[in-house]
Amino acid sequence: MSHSIVITAAHWAYVAGIVAVVLTMVLRANVVLPSIVATFVVALAWTASPVGAIASIFNASFVAAKELFNIFLVISLITALLNALKTLRSDVLMVQPFRAIMGNGHQAFFILAAVTYVISLFFWPTPAVPLVSAVLLPAAIAVGLSPLAGAMAIAIAGQGMALSSDYVIGVAPAISAKAAGATVSAAAVADRALALSLIAGGVALLLAYLSIRSRKLIQPGNEALLEQWQRQSGNGDVKRLESQGTFDKAEIARGTADQDPLAIDDKLRHHLPLIDKRRAGWSKLFAILTPLGFAAVIAVMVAPKLGFHGIFTELKGGDAAALVGGMGAVLMILATIAAEGPRKSLDVCADHITDGFVFAFKAMGSVLPIAGFFFMGAGGELAAGILNVPTGQAPPLLFDLIQTAQAFIPQNHYLVAFGVLLVGMITGIDGSGFAGLPLTGSLSGALAPAVGLDVATLCAVGQLGAVWTGGGTLIAWSSLIAVAGFARVSVLETVRMLLVPVLAGLFVATVCAVLFWS
Repeated sequence: MSHSIVITAAHWAYVAGIVAVVLTMVLRANVVLPSIVATFVVALAWTASPVGAIASIFNASFVAAKELFNIFLVISLITALLNALKTLRSDVLMVQPFRAIMGNGHQAFFILAAVTYVISLFFWPTPAVPLVSAVLLPAAIAVGLSPLAGAMAIAIAGQGMALSSDYVIGVAPAISAKAAGATVSAAAVADRALALSLIAGGVALLLAYLSIRSRKLIQPGNEALLEQWQRQSGNGDVKRLESQGTFDKAEIARGTADQDPLAIDDKLRHHLPLIDKRRAGWSKLFAILTPLGFAAVIAVMVAPKLGFHGIFTELKGGDAAALVGGMGAVLMILATIAAEGPRKSLDVCADHITDGFVFAFKAMGSVLPIAGFFFMGAGGELAAGILNVPTGQAPPLLFDLIQTAQAFIPQNHYLVAFGVLLVGMITGIDGSGFAGLPLTGSLSGALAPAVGLDVATLCAVGQLGAVWTGGGTLIAWSSLIAVAGFARVSVLETVRMLLVPVLAGLFVATVCAVLFWS
């Protein structure tokens, strides 16, 4: 049953808040303060209570923390696992076998992309960049691939394809789905994002490869190429651009950059013999066990969708994230016991988990006030918790605004899809891939029913725009600085080379989204 919608001062305050957040992102400044101020102003306009408006600042972050804490927990446990694997050097052994199959620069380009994609899918690009750069990139350069071409392959596969779907860890789909409302699940967004990210990545990799060939960035193999690369001084503009990022992915960039890319190959070469024989055996075991463990998780997640309902039940809600986090915790405990022994592992396991939480909150903590502001516009229980009013009295501000403006919204599915893609790309301009997801998710949840589009698909399109742009392929002050730093190439030149392939990939993926799921 339709009802008359009254646009109040709170609605206009919410619009002003969105505009302020987007403009702040365009200016590449941190959007936490505008989000907090906007939350206060909207709450004051709705409740007419200064006390309630001040309380809403706390409530917004608290409600967002409750809704998104499973994300923080998964990141913490996966980071803890990564730290445990680093102690055994299993993280290096997992990728070393691929060095042997790099016959020439053409093969090396796609092997770099494939290995980076798999590692980034399970751990985010955080370990993928230093690992691939330390173990595989030198081998790729020796067989004729230029460092710039290697950086392009790593960025497209890791910061683009893997991070934009975030299929295994599930941070991005969870934020998008939560912002879109109760009508869509994180699993549905993840499925759409995975398919679209593969399309976008496939197009981007193909065009990047053709561009590399046309510019003769692949030469016959020669050890002298590796020696020349190792003598380079590195990316001189990394520190300047790094300081212009804001949070989450910029934090990841700083974390990887701390590992001194100019010396990592030498450090790796000298560090491996220091592992004693007992640890060497465990190192090989966990280099095999870790991929197998996560492959089993993927099998459990995918099997019901392939028709194996009698064997596995379909995971719902946060079940997939729980399974990923649980597997990470089990492997972390086993790896720590293997590395440190039963007695010492009691303390080291706790240290790994603490370090994981520190990283999770440094990388994602700033998202909470932003998410809280956008949750306030979704209505329902989330808005009620922020405004401290009964559920029925919480206004669905964004949905009211979309419904009021429905007559002016084009009913063309392509225009709407590209509009959400553009909004996502704008939110990524500040160099943060995930900060814009509450906005793209909220817009998708409100726009999709109004124009007859699938909500999960529109969420995935906005997610691709935000993450491909800010996550590290189109913005020089994003975590792309880590990729360029390890490859010892100019980050600005890397952006220029990636621009056309990535934009073409996003264009094709958006067209396919409307064709397949409208």
